[in-house]
Amino acid sequence: MAHLQQTPAQAAGFLDGRPLTPIASVALKAVVAIAKWEAHHRTRTKLKHLDDHLLRDIGVTRDLAEREAARPFWQG
Repeated sequence: MAHLQQTPAQAAGFLDGRPLTPIASVALKAVVAIAKWEAHHRTRTKLKHLDDHLLRDIGVTRDLAEREAARPFWQG
């Protein structure tokens, strides 16, 4: 169960059990945040361009899709 408490870098085997330095910890958190923001932007852009029949398939109205697509990328 200890493997569930590892940081991504530790889980990938980069640190050989050593803790992250403070700078590395901040850098890792920044990279994770940027990756999440990029995913939000990408998925919202794709949602905005779905056809109405595809939106109906996933239970989303055109209005809701456009409101979601208009949200800033940093909002989860």
